[in-house]
Amino acid sequence: MNQLPSLISDLALILVTAALTTLLFKRIKQPVVLGYIIAGILVGPHLLLTPTVVDTTNIETLADMGVIFLLFSLGLEFSFRKLQRVGGSSSITAVTEIVLTVTSGFFVGKLLGWPEIDCLFLGGMVASSSTSIIIKAFEDLKVKTRNYTKVVFGVLVIEDIVVVIVMVLLSTVAVAQHIEGKELAFTIVKLLFFLALWFIIGIFLIPTLYKKTNRFLDEETTLILSIGLCLLMVVLATRSGFSAELGAFVMGSILAETTFAEKIEDLVKPIKNLFGAIFFVSVGMLMDPSAIIEHWLPVLLISMLLIFGKPTYTTIGAMLSGQPFKQALQVGMSMGQIGEFSFIVATLGMSLGVTSDFLFPIAVGVSAITTFTTPIMMKSSEPFADYLMKKLPSNWIKILQRYSSSAQTIQAESEWKTIAKKYISIVVTNGLIIAAIMLLSSTLLIPFVNARTNYDIRGVISFSITLVLISPFLWALMTKHPETLEDFKKRWTTNKFLRWPLLIIDISRIVIGIMIIVFLVERMVSTTTALIVVVPITLIMLALFSKRITGYYKKIEDRFISNLNDRENTNLSPSMQNLMVAVPADIHIVNMEVLPDATFAGKKLSDLAWRERYGINIAYVRRGDTTTCIPQNDMRLFPFDRVGVIGTDDQLDKFKREFETTKKENSSVDIDDIVAVKFVVDDQNRYAGKSIRETPIYRDRSGLVIRILRNGTTINSPVSDTVFEKGDIVWLVGDRFKINKYI
Repeated sequence: MNQLPSLISDLALILVTAALTTLLFKRIKQPVVLGYIIAGILVGPHLLLTPTVVDTTNIETLADMGVIFLLFSLGLEFSFRKLQRVGGSSSITAVTEIVLTVTSGFFVGKLLGWPEIDCLFLGGMVASSSTSIIIKAFEDLKVKTRNYTKVVFGVLVIEDIVVVIVMVLLSTVAVAQHIEGKELAFTIVKLLFFLALWFIIGIFLIPTLYKKTNRFLDEETTLILSIGLCLLMVVLATRSGFSAELGAFVMGSILAETTFAEKIEDLVKPIKNLFGAIFFVSVGMLMDPSAIIEHWLPVLLISMLLIFGKPTYTTIGAMLSGQPFKQALQVGMSMGQIGEFSFIVATLGMSLGVTSDFLFPIAVGVSAITTFTTPIMMKSSEPFADYLMKKLPSNWIKILQRYSSSAQTIQAESEWKTIAKKYISIVVTNGLIIAAIMLLSSTLLIPFVNARTNYDIRGVISFSITLVLISPFLWALMTKHPETLEDFKKRWTTNKFLRWPLLIIDISRIVIGIMIIVFLVERMVSTTTALIVVVPITLIMLALFSKRITGYYKKIEDRFISNLNDRENTNLSPSMQNLMVAVPADIHIVNMEVLPDATFAGKKLSDLAWRERYGINIAYVRRGDTTTCIPQNDMRLFPFDRVGVIGTDDQLDKFKREFETTKKENSSVDIDDIVAVKFVVDDQNRYAGKSIRETPIYRDRSGLVIRILRNGTTINSPVSDTVFEKGDIVWLVGDRFKINKYI
C-alpha cells in the first residue's frame, strides 16, 4: 500500500479525538455524547486550528450506519412485552407530555418567525428525553429503586416509539413540502400496517429460525445473522417507502422477543458504540460554534421550554394518570432535557435539505444546557415537592389526593369491554395477514400466473392459490372465539345482556369474511356469473374443510404464541409480572442482584430477618432459569441471585445499604502473582518428619501442595496427613511473595 486511503486517516483522526474528549467528559462526569460532538467540532471544517476530515462522503456513509445501529439497539432494548407492561400511568403521562411539548415547540418556532417546516422539526426534536442522561443521573443520585423511576422508564419507552414514528412522518412532510391531511393520514395508516404486519410475520419466523439453528450459533454466527437481518429489514423498509431507521428499529424489536435478545445486544454493543461515535462526531462536524452564539435567543427560549415547560407538562400527565402529587412532580422534574435522538431528527432535516442551517447548532446548545441542569432538577425535586405541599392550600392537596386514590381504585374493565377487545384483536390480526397475502398475490402471484397461462383459467388459478393461502386466517376471522365453546355457551346462557352484542359481532365477522371473498372474486375473475357462483361454493368449501383448516390455524397460532412468550418464559412468570403491575401505588417491587462478595451470601432468609428489621418482603428469588415465588424462610441467597424486593421508597433506601454491603478483605492477590514453585525437603526448611498439616504452609493458607516426588514415585494431590521425608521434591502453588519465606 503506497498511499494510505483518506478514509483510514480520517477514521484515525475521528476516533483518537473522540477518545480524548470522551476521557475528558467522563472525568468531569458529563454525557459522552456531548464529548463526541465537541470532537466533531474539532475535526470539522469550521475550526481551522486543528486537522480536518478530508473524505466526508465516506464518513457520512459510516454515520448513516451509526444511526441504523443506534435504532437497532434501541429496538433490542424495547420489546413489545415491555410496552405491554408500561401500564396506563406511563402511557397517559407520556401522551400528555409529548402532545403538549411538541405543540409548544411548534409555537416557539412560530414565535421566532421560523418557516413552518423548521417549527415541525423543532417539535419533533423536543418530543423525547435522553434515556442515557436520565439513567446516569439516577445512578449518580442513587434513586433507581424509587417508585417514581418506573413511571419515568415507562414514559421513555413510549417516547422512543414516538421518535421513530415522528421521523417517518417528518420525512413524509419534508418530501411533500407541505402538510396534506389525507396524505398524512394515509402515511399513518400505512405505517401502522407495516409495523403490525412485520411484527406478526417477524415473531412467527425469526425466533423459530434462531431456535432451529441454535446448535450452530456461536458468537460470530449470531452477530452476522443478527446484523444481516437488521440490514435486510432496512432494505425492506426503504423499498416500502419508509426510512432505514424504522426498519432497523422494527428488526431490533422483533429480535428483542427472542431468547437470544441479551446475547445479541451484548454482541452488537461494540459495533453500535463504534458507529454511534462516528455518527455523533459527524454531527459535530456539521455544527458551526459561532451559530450557537449567533442564535443565543432561540437556544435560551427552547432551553426554558425544556427546563420549565416539559417538566410541567409531564407532571400534569402524571397527575392525570393518578400519581400522587409528590411522585408526579418527581417524574416531571426528571424529564427536562432533549435526547440523543433529537440530533438524529435534526440531522434528518438537514440531510433532506428542508430545514435551516441554524436548527442543528441550536439543538446542540440546548442539549448542553439541559444536560447540566438535569441532575440539579432531579436532586431538588423532593424538597421542592415538600415545599409546595406546605404552601399549596390544604383543600387543593385533599382534592389531588382524592383524585389519585380514586384513579388507583378503578376496577377492572367491564366484561363487555374485555370481550370486545379480544374479538377486535382476532379480526385485526387475521385481517392484517389476509391483507398482506392479497397484496403479495396482486404484486407477485397474478403477474406470474398471467405470464404463463391462457386467459380463460388464469383468474381461477390466481383465486384458488390466494384462497388456499388465506383460508386459515379467513376462517379464524369469521368463526374463531377468544374462549372455549363451553365457556361461550355458558356466557350466552348466564348473561342475557351479552347475547345481542355477541350475535352482532359474529354476524359482522361473517359479513367481513364474505366481503373479502367477493373482493377476491371480483378482482381475479371479474364476471357477475362467477361472483354469484364462486362465493357460495367458496363458503361451502370452507365449511366442509373447517376442521382441517382450524387444525392448521391452531399450529400457526401455537407457534406464534410460543415464540412471543419464549423470552417471557425464561424470565419472570406471567403471575410474577402481574404481581409487579398490581402492587399498591405507595409500594413497588425492585429487582436486585446479589453481589459476588455480599456479606449475607449463603445465609438463610430467616437468619437475615429483613422483614422484621426493614419492613420489606421478598416476592421471588431467581437463580439461573428457575424462579421461586414467595421463598421459604430456610432458603439461602447466593451470589448472582436476582431478588424481587417489595417495599416503600424509605424502606428500600434503608434496606439497600445492607444489601449492597460487601466483604472487606485485608489484602488481595494479583492473579499473575499466583505461581507454582518447586523445592527440596532438607535440613534448612526442617520439614522432614512433619505432615503437610503441621507445616506453616498449611496453617497460614499461603500455599497448596500439588505433587511430591519421592524416590522415583509421584504422589499427586497429597492429603494433608502426608508426612514429608528428607529428599522429597515438592511442587507448591500459591502467592509467590508468601511462599518464598517457607521454602
